[in-house]
Amino acid sequence: MDDILQSEESQRFFSLISMLQRSAMMHLGMLPDEEGMIHFNLGEAKAAIDLLDTLQTRTEGNLEDVEENILKGLISELKMHFVRAPERQKEIEAEMKRQEDLKETFTSPETARSDTLIDDEEE
Repeated sequence: MDDILQSEESQRFFSLISMLQRSAMMHLGMLPDEEGMIHFNLGEAKAAIDLLDTLQTRTEGNLEDVEENILKGLISELKMHFVRAPERQKEIEAEMKRQEDLKETFTSPETARSDTLIDDEEE
C-alpha cells in the first residue's frame, strides 16, 4: 500500500485506519490475539467500524480518489464481515466443541462419547 500512498501524511493516516481495521477484525474473530486465541466482541467491532465511518465522513473531500476508494472498500468489507460474524462464531464454537469431544475420546476413552460401529447383539 505504501507505493499507492505517496505522502508521509497519507501513510500516517492509513496507519490509523489500519489499527482500527485490525481491531475490528480481531473482535470479529478474523484475527487471533497475541496468544493465538479467537475472540468475538461485536460491540467492540462495531465501535471500530463506526470510527472508520466517522473518519470517512469527516475527511470527505480531503482525500485523494485512491485513498477514498481504499477507505470505502475497507469499511464495506468490514461491515459485510460484521453481518456474518454471528454465523461464523457459531461455526467456530461448534468446531471447538467437536475438537474437545475428539480430544476426550483419546484422553479418557472410558467416559468419552463413542459411536457403535458393529453391534454384536444384532447378529
